[in-house]
Amino acid sequence: MSYDAIVLAGGAARRLGGADKPALRVGGRALLDRVLDACVDAGTTVVVGGRRATARPVRWVREDPPGGGPLAALDAGLRATTAPLVLVLSADLPFLDRDTVRALLAADGRDRPDRPDGALLRDPDGRDQPLVAAYRAEPLRREIALLATEHGTLHGLPLRALTAELDLTPVTAAAPLASFDCDTWEDLAAARARIREHGTVLEQWINAAKNELGIDVDVDVSALLDLARDAAHGVARPAAPLTTFLIGYAAARAEAEGADPARAVTEACRKTAALALHWGDEAQPADPEESGSG
Repeated sequence: MSYDAIVLAGGAARRLGGADKPALRVGGRALLDRVLDACVDAGTTVVVGGRRATARPVRWVREDPPGGGPLAALDAGLRATTAPLVLVLSADLPFLDRDTVRALLAADGRDRPDRPDGALLRDPDGRDQPLVAAYRAEPLRREIALLATEHGTLHGLPLRALTAELDLTPVTAAAPLASFDCDTWEDLAAARARIREHGTVLEQWINAAKNELGIDVDVDVSALLDLARDAAHGVARPAAPLTTFLIGYAAARAEAEGADPARAVTEACRKTAALALHWGDEAQPADPEESGSG
């Protein structure tokens, strides 16, 4: 689905004592980079705020004057987009994922005669989140222009002045923490604790490592963990990390040769696991009957 993304990253972060909120890290990654990863397939990604290093290329803009609030920032970002559908996000969403973004984009009602103006996330407490939303660009531009004419400026106007004039579909089928934002140090501490929860820590770690290494490949976690276990038990404990390294090397070589790296990982795991099991079998006492002695 063709869309552009606008990420608002220029707030004053007063409840964080003026800290550079988009640069704060959760799970080893800047909050802004985590949000950019959720909308990686946007045609154009516009970040409204001060320039900084990011994990992928973006276009930078600022509202004039800076510090004009979210509506003025949204207007500045919108001017740098061309797609008919615009994803609007804040830069402090550590748990926003691609599935939530896809759900928002899919809810634009393009096949309905009474097509809405967009879709916004409704959190588990029933609160609508206008900065986790997908908007049709045409009504968004129209209503922003009307507000600017009515008030003489967008500076300081709240987002609700805009959303009150739009027909927006609430989206609830999303990850429970997708709208969790980091407004305070307590929020940041909670996000850092949640990311280490047992049920999700491996997924979060793998995504962070892939992002840091600049790779995008599906990882069969169960297969790799089983292989590491077999290598550790059948050969020696240090064989576990060394073997998984070799699996990664095999995947990289397969991709360089034009093959599917995910399939290469599966096949390499199968072969190496069988080898590790053979090593383990050989470590057992030989059966006298099989050896011919007795």
